[in-house]
Amino acid sequence: MDSQKIQLGIAPIGWTNDDIPELGAENSFQQCVSEMALAGFTGSEVGSKYPSDAQELKKALDLRNLVICNQWFSAFTVSQPFAEVEKAFRQQMDFLRVVGANVIGPSEQTRSCQGDLSQGVISGKAQFDQDEWKRMVEGFNRLGQIAKDEGFKLCFHHHMGTGVQTPEETERFLNDTNPDTVHLTFDTGHFTYTNADPVAQLKKFVSRVGHVHLKDVRTEVRDVALAEDWPFMKAVRAGVFTVPGDGSVDFPSVFSILEESGYEGWMVVEAEQDPALANPLEYAQMARSYIRQTAGV
Repeated sequence: MDSQKIQLGIAPIGWTNDDIPELGAENSFQQCVSEMALAGFTGSEVGSKYPSDAQELKKALDLRNLVICNQWFSAFTVSQPFAEVEKAFRQQMDFLRVVGANVIGPSEQTRSCQGDLSQGVISGKAQFDQDEWKRMVEGFNRLGQIAKDEGFKLCFHHHMGTGVQTPEETERFLNDTNPDTVHLTFDTGHFTYTNADPVAQLKKFVSRVGHVHLKDVRTEVRDVALAEDWPFMKAVRAGVFTVPGDGSVDFPSVFSILEESGYEGWMVVEAEQDPALANPLEYAQMARSYIRQTAGV
């Protein structure tokens, strides 16, 4: 891959899990960003321990030659008045602009069960009727245009537990939204969790990909999680995800497809694990070495 076109980031979720704060509660923000830089990454997504003051965060990042490459945005286009969603969306873009980002990564969180330990992620996932689906795609088309007008790229995040979880739902969402303003955060791990082939999905969706999450999967854990319909966070605790090169995902093919498509942008290691079992610095270094050896960047 062309190192002039590809930038590498890593998410803080390997240090502290925002959905399960006790996982990595002992790891500080300063440790997290220092170890990201030490491992050889130049970008970070935003975690719950990051300063909420943009200038304070920028100073800490500048010291380590890091920038923010993206931030999750919890969208409720189905269940909240659009004016409320738009206000929060614009506020987040204002924050991101200061810390170097031009990508924002929303997920539709209406009735998401991703953080609910009482619901299986298959049976408990959000389901939208026709009117709700229409409201969602209309909302995201509006958000996508707002993002474009502000110099940002909206990259929608398909996610376990949500109304856009499966490849079929992702395809429907992309078909129903504006390709000029609504892009995809392609997540290798979330498609693999659904028992889909992420390589086949990337081939199908690559023209819409604006941001990439590199997440490997331990299929022996995934298979039990699917068979027993575990809550998503139970699977995370059990180690369903890991860094690229440590699971079953065919990353050489992922990198080849991205290269052949002319993809330019961020590839971000986003592998939530229990830091007490998977030392964040060690796994960040493993991921960086694997990407260098496999993708050439």
